[in-house]
Amino acid sequence: MILGPDTLARMRTPKYLLVCSSVVCLATVAVQGQDQRPPPTAVWAPKPVRTPSYTPPQKPWVKLSDLKARHKGDANWREHVVDDGRLTGEYISAAPGSKVSRRLHPDTREWFAVVEGQVRVELEGQAPFTATRGSLVNIPRQTFYSLETIGDAPSLRWIVNVARAKTLYPRESAEPPAAAPPPGMSWVPVMVNRTAGQYDQFNQPHINIHEAAAKNEKYTGGRWVRDDKSELLIIYGHEKNLPPLDPADKGHYHPESAEFWLIFTGQIRHAIEGQPPFIASEGDIVYAPANAWHATRFYGPEPACRLSITEYVGNTLLLEPRTETPRR
Repeated sequence: MILGPDTLARMRTPKYLLVCSSVVCLATVAVQGQDQRPPPTAVWAPKPVRTPSYTPPQKPWVKLSDLKARHKGDANWREHVVDDGRLTGEYISAAPGSKVSRRLHPDTREWFAVVEGQVRVELEGQAPFTATRGSLVNIPRQTFYSLETIGDAPSLRWIVNVARAKTLYPRESAEPPAAAPPPGMSWVPVMVNRTAGQYDQFNQPHINIHEAAAKNEKYTGGRWVRDDKSELLIIYGHEKNLPPLDPADKGHYHPESAEFWLIFTGQIRHAIEGQPPFIASEGDIVYAPANAWHATRFYGPEPACRLSITEYVGNTLLLEPRTETPRR
């Protein structure tokens, strides 16, 4: 998520680290505003002796330029970048005129970020709108939606949902949907009792970060998806507003959830346990497994934005202890 305080002491024991649970640095307070957390409490937490590993298809850093090179010449392509058994993240590139037929997810929320191009969105209960570069679209459970790539350029979307999420299609004819069913399954006609998902202060149909920043020079983002199965934070800002970089600061780790990011604009510096620090650029995907230290911050003179994606709402941050007497 964010870089931990530069003043954190580095105190270690062989198998366990004394850490402060639910600590939020000033940058997080600025981002989340209304979601300030309680004072830190000193606890013992288990930490793997070995650096947490990556399981395919997860990688520390997936460059959008590499994906584009791999699919050069393809009018339409898709590639799963994250599928860790809990959440999935997939890139889909669609040619102009491509459509996603009307459908819904029965028990999960899908949201997507538009990295390139224009997508016409029809959401049940909402007026149709066009999502462009910098847009986020939030689709609640049991809510019908359809999409179309418009304009003269392909659209590129980063899509997040729960692993193994199901999709239902309206039964508008006697013929099953054209889409292939999941492996080992077949389409059957059924009835469903449903209520289209509702929006609230943390779940809105659409936002464009570039438009939001243009309207408010102090824009920092905030929580944009709040769900019992996942959370998304928009983290927007400038390196010039951060404390000086402390290369020794390991940031924090999450005991239960991995965290991954879409670099939505600009550049972000990442330091992940077991990996050399690197600078990721717009469109890149970065992944940190659960229990892996990670320190993340804006980089360069231009504004930058990362979308922080985790499994839990308000997931716990574990940091190295401060030098002062711990709170019990």
